Amino acid sequence: MQYFEDLELGRTARFGRYEVTREEVVAFASKYDPQPFHLDDDAAAATHFGRLSASGWHTCAMTMAMLVENLKANRQAGLGSPGIDQLRWIKPVFPGDTLRCESAVIEKRRSRSRPEMGIFKSSLTVFNQNDEPVMSMISNGLIAVRDPAAPIED
Repeated sequence: MQYFEDLELGRTARFGRYEVTREEVVAFASKYDPQPFHLDDDAAAATHFGRLSASGWHTCAMTMAMLVENLKANRQAGLGSPGIDQLRWIKPVFPGDTLRCESAVIEKRRSRSRPEMGIFKSSLTVFNQNDEPVMSMISNGLIAVRDPAAPIED
């Protein structure tokens, strides 16, 4: 199990593989982001995208799927997230793309009010199959502390 004490500042993790399908792009957009360039090939062709593209929120959901799979594989003692500080959709994601993630811990601290947990920030970038960044975010995570009775360092 990976705990707060095991997180290393600056260490980069590379993980995930998500194949984006047309069917999933249209299904997600139909339910959550029904804009024409996410639903219709002809409408999308007339936009700056030039073709059908995934919703940015769908890109977030695909990223979350890869993150959770990585957390399970590495047995992280995660306790959820209080949110993200930054989110950028850098480049469109298209059906046929294959996504992957790179993440690095950029800050970490023990909670003074809840000494059983740590708080950390990660910089995460999602890349397509051409190693082009398509999305980036700064996320906040909560993680269990191995020994909650240990003194909190300043």
